[in-house]
Amino acid sequence: MKIWKKESEAFLYEYLNSNSPTGFESTGQKVWVDYIKKYVDNWELDNYGTAYGVINPGEEFSVVIEAHADEISWFVNYISDDGYISVIRNGGSDHIIAPSKKVLIHTSKGPVRGVFGWPAIHVRRGKDANLSPKLENIFVDVGAKNKEEVLEMGIHVGNVITFDDEIELLNDRYFTGRALDNRMGGWCIAQVARLLKESKKKLPFTLYIVNAVQEEVGLRGAEMIAARLQPNIAIVTDVCHDTSSPMMKPKEQGDTKAGKGPSLTYAPSIHYNVLNLVIDSAEKNKIPFQRSASSRSTGTDTDAFAYTNGGIPSVLISLPLKYMHTTVEMAHKEDIENVVKLMYHSLLAINPSMSLKYF
Repeated sequence: MKIWKKESEAFLYEYLNSNSPTGFESTGQKVWVDYIKKYVDNWELDNYGTAYGVINPGEEFSVVIEAHADEISWFVNYISDDGYISVIRNGGSDHIIAPSKKVLIHTSKGPVRGVFGWPAIHVRRGKDANLSPKLENIFVDVGAKNKEEVLEMGIHVGNVITFDDEIELLNDRYFTGRALDNRMGGWCIAQVARLLKESKKKLPFTLYIVNAVQEEVGLRGAEMIAARLQPNIAIVTDVCHDTSSPMMKPKEQGDTKAGKGPSLTYAPSIHYNVLNLVIDSAEKNKIPFQRSASSRSTGTDTDAFAYTNGGIPSVLISLPLKYMHTTVEMAHKEDIENVVKLMYHSLLAINPSMSLKYF
């Protein structure tokens, strides 16, 4: 099973370097659909932009494998008379990392470049010596002399803003960049579709490969698509925290480390029959994995599937990630490979006649 091919790696860079802010995911979704359509029987798009491919349509039993397509971002919220732009969050954007970052403001005229400015260390004295970024004091500078010039650029309140950063491979081991959460998951499910096609596997059920929108604002895309597709089983992939780096707290946050395999979550929304099937698949195929626990919700699209349509048996396969919601998110190349392998082999283990009842 060859995960990395020239075409799949080119897709990874094109897809992860695209812009797919929450609510405005179309650019990335077009890249994703263009890649998967040769590996599926057909593909569809719902009204809010969730895209999905279909393999072996028309079967009574159906399974979803799912990731989310959206990335955190900002909205233009206010333009001062001097031409400086104040922002609000679109999803869980981190105001602490904003100063000195380059950005793209997406307008109907095309992207406008700007930066999050910040006063120099030389002038932060006295009461400002410990000045820290807050949502109330960060701002974007597009090099305009006044508000009128900003408006002439096509910028207005409501434009979405993304960081201008691209993915790279660090020391042949870690992919690093923005929006690995969770476009790396979208890449993984696309590779599962590719491997099924290349291996000529005939599934005894309909498979939906789902790339959902609006996870970062409350699992909204997953809610919509779960109601639409009504699968019998959902296998979701997202990211989780690598807790081995400085300032993390493994005793509180769980002991998960990049490079040791995907993490499998225990939580109320996780269906244990499906989880045990995934664990058995990992052990039989010698795929390394880790374990984690969530006391209430997983905070991922798993919850949306699990609690929809009377309960869809769901499981979560997580990719350990360093520095989540920054522009230098890091994921280990071997973990990415093993997420793909684990989803692939788990699908092959599903039998439509299997019992989904606990007793």
